[in-house]
Parts: sequence; structure tokens; C-alpha cells
Amino acid sequence: MKNKYLDIFKVTESQLQTLVSTALSYGGDYSDLYFEHTTYFNLMLKDGVVSSGGFHTDYGVGIRVLKGEKTGYAYSENTDMDDMLCAAKAASAIARGTVAAPVAYCGVQDRKQDLYPMQQNWRDKGADAFLPFLQELEQKIFARDNRIVKVVIRLSDSVTDVMMYNSLGELTYDTRPVASVSATAVFQQDGKTENKSVARSFRTGAELIGPALMDEIAKEITSGIDQRFEATRPKGGQMSVVMGAGASGILLHEAMGHAFEADFNRKGQSIFSDKLGKRVCPEGVNVVDDGTLAMNRGAGNYDDEGVPGEKTYMVKDGILCSYLHDRISAAWYGVTPTGNGRRENFRYNPIPRMRATYMESGNANPSDIIASVTNGIYVDEFSNGQVKIGEGDFTFFVKSGYMIENGRLTAPVKDINIIGNGPQALADIKAVGNDLKIDNGTWTCGKEQSVAVSCGMPTVLIGSLTVGGEQ
Repeated sequence: MKNKYLDIFKVTESQLQTLVSTALSYGGDYSDLYFEHTTYFNLMLKDGVVSSGGFHTDYGVGIRVLKGEKTGYAYSENTDMDDMLCAAKAASAIARGTVAAPVAYCGVQDRKQDLYPMQQNWRDKGADAFLPFLQELEQKIFARDNRIVKVVIRLSDSVTDVMMYNSLGELTYDTRPVASVSATAVFQQDGKTENKSVARSFRTGAELIGPALMDEIAKEITSGIDQRFEATRPKGGQMSVVMGAGASGILLHEAMGHAFEADFNRKGQSIFSDKLGKRVCPEGVNVVDDGTLAMNRGAGNYDDEGVPGEKTYMVKDGILCSYLHDRISAAWYGVTPTGNGRRENFRYNPIPRMRATYMESGNANPSDIIASVTNGIYVDEFSNGQVKIGEGDFTFFVKSGYMIENGRLTAPVKDINIIGNGPQALADIKAVGNDLKIDNGTWTCGKEQSVAVSCGMPTVLIGSLTVGGEQ
């Protein structure tokens, strides 16, 4: 298997050793190489015809040198030895002349199970293999509701070969597929227009494309449309908020997850920088970032530093017990890296990033949670949001939900903001449902660079948040 990846990138093990030695020529503490070969494919069906599509490849190597607090980074878009040596020398020069710090932690390489095997390789398929699926999905969606006036369907896939080598002598390699199918339907009724989008994304092969996925998307995209047309903006104010299972996990990702990333904490920029080992949630609350969910969009056999993926408890029984570490922060804190060193591609330096972030199930029945609320709001679908890492303040736009009155879901609502503070919201959790759901949408996290992630949540009651609605 090793030789397969050496052949893909046209290098030998002795050349890898030469490259890291050259990268350390100005006295760096640590160096690593990140080779990447990616093929991308996408297809869009609009108004019954293919309106766009494309295929392209990306190929190259990134070379990093760590020297104290300084990072030198350079890349080459080919693997010619002379060009790679130039990049290694450039990275070494950038990191030159700083005071030495602890070397990056040497992680144990142990990946017994492939988290994303492909029965059918996307690279072996062409557009003609997927067009019938897109056309039939479009027909199924139109057939479910006569108010639909337009459907747009997108399919995208990529397969990435990765090989990593470092100055500790660790050599790792991986092949990572990721595919997404999304559909948007536009509905019209009595002069009003509503739209709804549904997406699924997994790390798996082309066997994903089939009747089960088609039926799931068609069914979901037409559910709840009656309520969308009826929905209004409610009166705003402070109230209890019930977060629906699944997509509400995006609030956990943004408002809490980023603040648990170790680079923010190491630099004192996070609101949680001084809270390690302290209670941040009620007892029984567990918050996880997981790289081991099979076929999940955020899964990783290895991260982008060659550290095996793992399940990391950030909060255990209400106590903040771990940040999310790459090798740099792990060395700084004197702990084992958690497999969170990730990058957009070989042109970027790895930094601590989330994978699949979720809260584990509690023991409350979701219907009992709703029944316990006298006056509040239930939210189940979010759009964009903003978070201030240093203060922990967040704002999220809610696309759909319901008012809760005397323990019952009543009027549907839409187009409202949820405003709060991360630490305060965590501390104000009143109940956690037994219905954890991972949302398998096309979540992409942007933090200087973009990576694929996922999120999830059980039904959760937060005692008080600000709901921005009508005055």
C-alpha cells in the first residue's frame, strides 16, 4: 500500500528524508510534508437539463517547518525534486532565527479500520452514470407537491489521495472520498414564494447514489411547507428556547466548538481559555468532537498532520476536560494531539479544526421537554450566524420553528434571530433529550480556510435566550 502512494506522488522514501532534512537546515524543531492529489466532479440539473458541470484535478505538496512559535510554510504544485527542495528551503528560511520551543508531539499511528471505504470509486464514473439519478429525483420532487415551480439539483464528489511524512520518521497515507447531493425546490401559493433546500453529504463511494437517497431527499424537501407559508415573525424578547435535534448542532459548533479550539485558547483569545478543568455545563452534559463516525463528512482516518482520528470529549459530565489540539498546541499544553490538525488543501498550514461536533443524548423525553415550557420557542432549522470568540457572544438566523405556549407547539415562526452568549447558554441548559441526531448536510467550516464538517444535537432546552422578532 505504501508504494502505491509513493508512486502517485513520484517520490522515494530517501527523497522524503532529504526534503525534511533540507527543511530543517536552518535549525527548525520539526518539519512535515503533506502530499495531495484530488479529483473533483460536479453536475447541476436545472429546469430538466444539465446547466453546468465540470471536472478538474489538484496536485502538489506543502512543506512546514516549526521553530519555536514561528511557522515556515511553502508549497509546490508539482513533485519535481528540484521544486520541492526550493519549497523546503523557503519554509526553512521563513522559520529561521527564533527561540526553540518543545517539538511537536509524536502521535501514535494506529488506524485499524478504514472509516470511508469505497465499493465504487467516483473516479471510475462519468456524468452519464449520474444523470438518470438527478432526472428521476427531480421528477419525484415535482410529483410530491403541485405548488413547486422550480427544482435545482446538484451532485458533487471528490477523491483525495494524501501522503504525509515528518521529521519524526512517521509516514502515513489515506484516500478520502466525499460526495454531496443537494436539492432546492421553489414553491408558490397565493402570490407567496417559499423555498426549501435539502442536502446529504458522506464520505463514501458512488454506491451512495441510489433509490434510498432519492426517496429521503424528495420526502424531506416537501415536508413542512404548509407551515412555511403560514409562518410569521413572532414578538421578540427573552424566553426559553428548545433546540430541535439535528441541525441545531450548528449553534453548538459555532458558539461553543470554535471557542474550544486550542489555538484560540493557547493565545488567550477564547472565552474558555481559563476554564479547563472547570464546570461549564450542568452535570450529565457531554460535548464531543468526533473524527471516528464511519462515512461522516467530518471523519478522518488521520488528520492532516498524520495523527489518527479519535473521539474527543471536550465537555464530560459538565466539566471542560479537553481543547481540540493539533501537534503545535498539544506540545504547548503537554498533551496528546486529538487529531484536529486540518487544512483546506496542500497550500495551507494545518490548524486546530472541528470534525463532527455534537452533544451526546441525555435522558429526557423530547415531548416532555416541550411540555415543560410555558412560554418559549422551538427552533429546528438555522441559517447563517456570527460568533465573537473572545466574548462568546453569538447571533443565529432561524429559518423555521414554532412558538411554545403552555407546553404545546403552536404557531409556526420564521425569520428570527437567536442571540446569546456561549458560556451562559451552556450553563443554562435545563434538559437534554434522548434523541441525538447527526445532521448529514453539506456543512463547511470557514476559519481562514474551509474544511468539511458535520454537527448534531439531541433536543435541548436552554432556559433563556434573546429572540429577535417583532417589537
